[in-house]
Amino acid sequence: MVTPALFKRYPSPAAMAAADSAELEKLIHTTGFFRQKAKALRGVAAAIAHQFKGELPRDMETLVTLPGIGRKTANVVLGTAYGVPSIMVDTHVRRLSYRLGFTVEDDPVKIEMDLRDLLPPKSWTAFSHRLIHHGRRICHARKPRCLECALARWCPRIGVTAVAKSTT
Repeated sequence: MVTPALFKRYPSPAAMAAADSAELEKLIHTTGFFRQKAKALRGVAAAIAHQFKGELPRDMETLVTLPGIGRKTANVVLGTAYGVPSIMVDTHVRRLSYRLGFTVEDDPVKIEMDLRDLLPPKSWTAFSHRLIHHGRRICHARKPRCLECALARWCPRIGVTAVAKSTT
């Protein structure tokens, strides 16, 4: 929700790298952890501006060399910005993949590999976004809304409390 105003104010990596910290923090305040995020945004913007002539790299190996960019963020960039099939394992994908019985792993990279084995590459990015959306709206960590879940009929509810199990 903050990106339109953020990118309007700082249209290039060089502009964001030179941003006033207080102004940048104000723009991203609603995202939480805004001080750390502002510092990370300026750092990655500086690296993109100086090391890559303002162009965001298009491969995992290079993206993860940027400050503050890990595998999850690199997969978001590749899948969402560049259309490269990618599985993003955030907290929601991690929880739902286990809860739905797609993996027994806890490590995000292992979860990503398990999901890759289950789906054709053309489905990876959209599937990740769907799990994230479902985790945010319905399948919450502490109080999943199983009665409202379209997947309840097939869900093994691994790790879900007895109360949630008995309501469906």
